[in-house]
Amino acid sequence: MNDYEFGNFLCKVRREAGMSQSELAAFLNVTNKAVSKWENGTSKPSTEKVLAIAKLFGLSIEDLTNHLSKTKEKQITKIVITGGPCSGKTTAMSWIQSALSKKGYHVIFVPETATELILAGVNRNVCKSNYDFEKAVMVSEINKEQVYDELANIIDEDKIVLVYDRGLMDCKSYVTAKEFSMLLRELGLKENYVRDKYDAVFHLVTAAKGAEEYYTLLNNSARTETPEEARVQDDALIAAWTGHPHFRVIDNSTNFEGKLKRLLQEIAHVLGDPICYEIERKFLIEYPNLSMLESKYNASKSQIVQTYLKNTENNEMRIRQRGGNGDYTYTKTTKTYVSDKKRIEQESKITKEEYLNLLMHADPTKKQIRKTRYCLVYENQYFEIDIYPFWKNQAIMEIELGSEDQKIEFPPEIKIIKEVTKDEEYKNYSLAQIK
Repeated sequence: MNDYEFGNFLCKVRREAGMSQSELAAFLNVTNKAVSKWENGTSKPSTEKVLAIAKLFGLSIEDLTNHLSKTKEKQITKIVITGGPCSGKTTAMSWIQSALSKKGYHVIFVPETATELILAGVNRNVCKSNYDFEKAVMVSEINKEQVYDELANIIDEDKIVLVYDRGLMDCKSYVTAKEFSMLLRELGLKENYVRDKYDAVFHLVTAAKGAEEYYTLLNNSARTETPEEARVQDDALIAAWTGHPHFRVIDNSTNFEGKLKRLLQEIAHVLGDPICYEIERKFLIEYPNLSMLESKYNASKSQIVQTYLKNTENNEMRIRQRGGNGDYTYTKTTKTYVSDKKRIEQESKITKEEYLNLLMHADPTKKQIRKTRYCLVYENQYFEIDIYPFWKNQAIMEIELGSEDQKIEFPPEIKIIKEVTKDEEYKNYSLAQIK
């Protein structure tokens, strides 16, 4: 994550003065790229340039240096890399290390727990049951994550990325639904917390789906799956993680290098480096068969309460409670639109206490939005369908894309009424208006 404090301030005063980045760069005798880096938080100007900026905009040196000297808040981003057998995770880790290190991130890799246990001689065959083995995996993973979380907090770095080689929800794909519920109860955990404790989850599709000629188990002695078993396991893993707020499936639609480049693009999106663009398309659909979504597509269901806050500088700010049955996660989101389909979005997890405090700043001109969200994966695309209590014949379906011209394959049971990406009437912000 970037330190935006000085960059935001400089951008604000520059725009208020009616200057472009190019004009400021020319005045200071620096490149456009230098000004861009100052404003996105990846670098700061020299003392000489600070004095020139203060003089240009009529600022006191104290005011400007106060923004420069703000202590950076440590930002720790937690991502999971999961996937079916022979999906490219090992190589992906190397690419992630190289790419993020070049951008100034301190990358910490948390190794796969199940593989560690299997290579140590603890596997399903020597345990009393598959349930006992998965319980051992979850307990080990919980303890390991606690250690690495503590290490991340004491490392003297500002930008840290924790990369988990598989996460806790992977265990759900190896047991029955009843057994997973038993595991959670026995360990005192709730599913929404276990799933959503990570900032993002990326699933690499097994080579057994679309790249069969490259399917091999030679690079992992802990793996024994046939291609058919790999496909079944891949589907089970996708179902286990479906419902996470930022879950992406990276398929084999390109060559392997292209696959890893798409993964790095998605990670950059989460990190907001240098800026986080969200490309979203939205569709008005006929009210779907909800039981079909859950049975055929393993759709995950969540209750969402969304509250809009009093805005500043024309930004849209909201807080959200998401979950069900007393198991909730909380987020704060700020959005700035740069085009009809593209927007800058900054999202952060907050505690329940922070959520309750922010509720005190709710916009009195907006009502809370309450909706039921169904998340599903179809053709390796992640769809979100929102059911509103005040609509009986229609619903909203959204999908986030890697590019504005990306082709969408819709589930055949979904009946599209029309696209409403540009239609203000169907934005949550508009639906929240008190009429």
